[in-house]
This record gives sequence, structure tokens and C-alpha cells, in this order.
Amino acid sequence: MVYAVIMAGGSGTRFWPKSTKKLPKQFLSLFGEGTMIQNTARRIEPIIPQERILVITNDDYVDIVKDQLPSIPADNVVGEPVAKNTAPCVAIAAEMLYKKDPEAVMVVLPADHHIQEPEIFNEFLKAAIEKAGSGENLVTIGINPDRPETGYGYIHGDDSVQEEYNQKLVHPVKAFKEKPDEATAQQFLVAGDYYWNSGMFIWSVSTILNEFKKYLPDMYDLVKKSSDSFFSQDHKSAVDSFYRACESVSIDYGIMEHAENVFLVPAEFGWNDVGSWTAAYELGNKDSHGNVINTKHATFSESTKNYISSKSGKMISIVGVDGIAVVETDDAILVCKLDKAQNVKEIVDELKSNEELKKFL
Repeated sequence: MVYAVIMAGGSGTRFWPKSTKKLPKQFLSLFGEGTMIQNTARRIEPIIPQERILVITNDDYVDIVKDQLPSIPADNVVGEPVAKNTAPCVAIAAEMLYKKDPEAVMVVLPADHHIQEPEIFNEFLKAAIEKAGSGENLVTIGINPDRPETGYGYIHGDDSVQEEYNQKLVHPVKAFKEKPDEATAQQFLVAGDYYWNSGMFIWSVSTILNEFKKYLPDMYDLVKKSSDSFFSQDHKSAVDSFYRACESVSIDYGIMEHAENVFLVPAEFGWNDVGSWTAAYELGNKDSHGNVINTKHATFSESTKNYISSKSGKMISIVGVDGIAVVETDDAILVCKLDKAQNVKEIVDELKSNEELKKFL
């Protein structure tokens, strides 16, 4: 049977000031109806019903997940006591699913991505599931790049070798690449066999646990040691003990970059990882001057390609500037150049280090 694991523990720092410590971006409605995590769960319903979804999130967000996704069984929402990157999240979810169904196939999805064509996405996902279920295969979905993007990691596929599942091509993976500089990103685009790393993974639970045993043996031993307790009255204590004892490492670095049986499904379905206010601009409805206006009252003079977001009702006027974001919340205002939106994280880091300003996080 196929299950999904939604990773929803992130803090969404690059979406400050809307994304806050109390309510990070995966729980916000940024594009149309539904929050990002609600849309992630609904998107896969034709393949995976909500009763077969696990959500791994921060302890602080467990109640928010249960409120926003009431169809998911309460026991399927797991709170992390500390942030330890993605490998521990995958390990504990795989072990929990293995205890339920040793032959389960597991789809790992971030909670905060936007997909414009969900039906097409599901067709590619079906191909990945078929490949994952056909053997001891680790499968990821790569996005065909349309620009030399420096904000994403890349996957180098072996396009000379191909199979077909659900009428979609599947290739072996040669290597995972870190976020490149602009020149390297341009080379990747021209080469044609490099794909954006979507952070989506598909495998059988038995296969991924074997990979943990091989490449992260200490984490494997910890999760196996706690396995029975995950389903006991001491469930929360067992989860907390596991997280506090294991190392902090990503699934990409800990396993995917080392494993040999890794495959790629190249895809296009209007994917955006919504990593900054630049993405909000790209996905927004633009007026005749390329401005995105998410507020009741705004005027522009000789200004193009700007993003405005406010619910205060105040008039916002922009004069003689291009390519900026203005984001107003109840207690903060952000003004930044859209091409520097990734640097909002630096503002958040500064707020964290200042006792007087922490209240604005």
C-alpha cells in the first residue's frame, strides 16, 4: 500500500513577517484557497487518502496540523521536540510505516510547495511509485529547469539510460549537486541533463531502512531500538528520546548522495518551492505594469514589477521603484528588493539575536 509522509516542521524564515514562529508559512494561505499543508494533502488524495498520511512537524505545531487536517488520524501527527533536519524525520516515519505494513511504499513530500497542475503532478508521482515498488530503488522527482537558478540544488541524471513507468521516463542519477553559482547554473541549463532537486522522494520502507542501516547506522540502531515504544503509551517519550539522541543531517547528504540505486523522474507540473517573496511575486496575478497587489488600496507611479501585501486597509503608494516587495502585517513591515528576497533570513537571524526584537518573530 502507498503512504505519504508530509514534512511540516520548517520555520519559513524567508517569508517573514507573514511567516512567524507561531504560524510558519506551511500553515498560511498564500495562493488562493487552503493553506499550503492543506493543499499538499488534498493534491495527493486521488492516490493517497488522508488516513494514510503521516505528518512530521514541530511539537509547537501539532495542534495546528490537527486543526487544519482533521481527516488525518491524530496518531499520524508526530511532533519533533527539536529540529534535526530531514533524515531523522524520514527514519522515524519509515519505521512507523514498516511496523504497520512492511511492504509499504512511502512518498515523502515537503508541506510548503506550490504545484499549479496537480493532476499532471499525480501522473509523475504514479510513475515514481511504480519504479519504487519494482525493486530496491530510491526515486526522486527532478524539475526540468527553465532558467539558470542558483537557489536550488540540482540532480545530474543519466539521460542515456531510460525506462518507462506510467508513460513517464525514469533515469538513473549520476550525482546530486549543491546550489551552484550563476555560471555553473548556466552550464547545467545548457547541458540539458541537470534537474532541480524538488525534495520529493519515493521508496519502499524496507529499502530506505536498509539504506539507513548502511549509511547512517547509528540512526538506524536508534530508531529500531525505539520501534516498539512508538506504538505504546510511552509514544511521545520514545519519539523525544530518538530525536534528542540522533544527529542532525539531511536525507540528501546522509543517504541520497551516497546511495547507488537512485533514480530520477524528470517532470514539469508548475512546481515552485515558494522559498521567498520572489516566488510569491512569480505566482501572483499581475496588473498591466507587472505589479502584484494583495491589498485593498494601492497606487503606483512609474513603478513596475512590484509585490504588495497588506490587510491593514492603509493606502500603500509606490513611486519610481521597480522590483520591490512591501509586506505589512499587524506588527511589522518588510521592504526589500525582490532579487534579494533570500536575504530576509538574515533579518530573522538578527531578530533572533536581539532580546528586545525577538517579539517580532
